[in-house]
Amino acid sequence: MTFPPPLLPLPPPGTTPLRVLSIAGSDSGGGAGIQADLRTMALLGVHACVAVSAVTVQNTLGVKGFHEVPADVVAAQIEAVVTDIGVQAVKTGMLASSAIITAVAATWRRLAVTVPLVVDPVCASMHGDALLETSALDSLRGRLFPLATLVTPNLDEVRLLVGIDVVDVESQRAAAKALHALGPRWVLVKGGHLRSSDRSCDLLYDGASYHEFDSERLPGGNDHGGGDTLATAIACALAHGFSVPDAVGFGKRWVTECLRASYPLGHGHGPVSPLFRLS
Repeated sequence: MTFPPPLLPLPPPGTTPLRVLSIAGSDSGGGAGIQADLRTMALLGVHACVAVSAVTVQNTLGVKGFHEVPADVVAAQIEAVVTDIGVQAVKTGMLASSAIITAVAATWRRLAVTVPLVVDPVCASMHGDALLETSALDSLRGRLFPLATLVTPNLDEVRLLVGIDVVDVESQRAAAKALHALGPRWVLVKGGHLRSSDRSCDLLYDGASYHEFDSERLPGGNDHGGGDTLATAIACALAHGFSVPDAVGFGKRWVTECLRASYPLGHGHGPVSPLFRLS
């Protein structure tokens, strides 16, 4: 597959840029969550809107705790943005609870939103800290997935969502089929956590065809916020009118460059960085 160029055009000064909404949690360490989304959106030239779902207490060593934003407040944030500013794409990250997931899905339906929806089904942090109540998995599968243009689980999330332990290409394809059966139009099973290979292969599936997005596995452990960054970059490309395969190809190249530009921070995992665009 031919990948799109790794940058999106910046809007001319004084013109209204495309708008992308992130519905996600805040990361006090600035590496993942809404903070990662905002960095990528800004450097890809879109106007970033947010609906904060939770406030986390975290740093490079892990998540120490989180506080949910009331579900009706999350819904009100979405409505305030959509009905006034308007959006060309939406991305979800950490949604924290069944009540919030239900409110997001209900608001989406009530407002009859028709733009692309990228669902990053954040269930746990990269350190293994829980970011989604166990009871909320059913709401994620049953209420939000059927609305999604694309879902982007990593292998740990695949295991939680459909009970498949991905160890090779065959099980990755089986996972994609099981996830697609839950209702999203497209599924991207990310292969970054499959450490048995020196390549990182993400598998995209639409119920009929598979598309593989392969890249080198970069050394180093500064990969905090990689999943958020990938999903957000894909949402930005979709806002620009890319097809889903081309948007995923763009996002894959973007996050690979962000990994290459990552930097150490604190005493744990540093963040991926889109600051390479400024050089």
